[in-house]
Amino acid sequence: MTYFKHIQTFFFAAACCFFIASCASDEGSTPEEEGYEPTPLDLKVPVLFQQTISSPVIPGDNPQTVEGVALGKKLFFDPILSGDNTLACAGCHAPEEAFSDSRQFSPGIDGIEGRRNSMPLFNLAWNFKENFFWDGRVNSLEKQALEPVIDPVEMHNTWPNAISNLQATSAYPELFSKAFGTSTIDSTMVSKAIAQFVRTLISGNSRYDQFLRGEIELTEAEQNGLDIYIDEERGDCFHCHGTPPNDLLWTDNDFHNNGLDEIFDDLGRGAATGDPREFGLFKTPSLRNLAYTAPYMHDGRFETLEEVIDHYSEGLVYSETIDPLMKAVGEGGVQLTEQDKQDLKAFLLSLSDESFINNPDFQEP
Repeated sequence: MTYFKHIQTFFFAAACCFFIASCASDEGSTPEEEGYEPTPLDLKVPVLFQQTISSPVIPGDNPQTVEGVALGKKLFFDPILSGDNTLACAGCHAPEEAFSDSRQFSPGIDGIEGRRNSMPLFNLAWNFKENFFWDGRVNSLEKQALEPVIDPVEMHNTWPNAISNLQATSAYPELFSKAFGTSTIDSTMVSKAIAQFVRTLISGNSRYDQFLRGEIELTEAEQNGLDIYIDEERGDCFHCHGTPPNDLLWTDNDFHNNGLDEIFDDLGRGAATGDPREFGLFKTPSLRNLAYTAPYMHDGRFETLEEVIDHYSEGLVYSETIDPLMKAVGEGGVQLTEQDKQDLKAFLLSLSDESFINNPDFQEP
């Protein structure tokens, strides 16, 4: 009898274990357990992008997830990554300025200004050439997110110190656990989370987008401006900024010397590559959201769109690396009439997307 009692006890215990394990499996694994997977999240790609542009670049080792984007957003707006806990990514990339900075140069935590204007952040998931910053010195959004933290002019921190601060909080270890399955934080995961959030910053609802969707008509000035934009004898903008309606990024994501200077204080792309043929070349910025991204050019030298248009009309300066596309440099520029300038400005402003800068998903949590 004793033998059979032991057998019964064994099978009862085994059944209990099986029942408990089954219940645990039904509820899903926890972040710290092997096999945990965060929740996949698709980017909200505008229909026009789906129809005209290739799929966005999502690294295989950093897929978009609900938990990763939420963590990246919190990190983006949190000054905890800076050396004195006073400067967040959003301090130089403000949502209301299309994630750029209205100041010519952004000051870091020590009050020292950089030497280039803060680039706007949107539609970066379609940077197919994977070169970031004005000089393209890094080749992924994840690597870009690493640099400002340790830049002595910007956040002026060290990664060990930044990680130590994050690890010591009550909130971040759990958020990293949910996003990446471990509460042990490192810089790679920080950069991945921020990159996931930045990839969600999609702008595709400007007046021109609405026109393409058949929802509105362009004004006469905007339509004239579009004609000037694609006219090689006048604006000739499309070679670097794309040909509508099939290139809605409004940038070729390439590098050009657009005739700003005869002598370079900043070598731009050439400083990153060491190639003299690339001295004075800078990345083409998108023309989207120009209503919110002044000042303009890599060094923010132009405060208004009028100044930008005047530059291409009669302000071009020759240098050895000037882009062949600046073919009117001998005459100083394309010599637009005053009416052409006004209409071109009207069209360029039609590329601004008010719904993007007001999107609640992109505001400080």
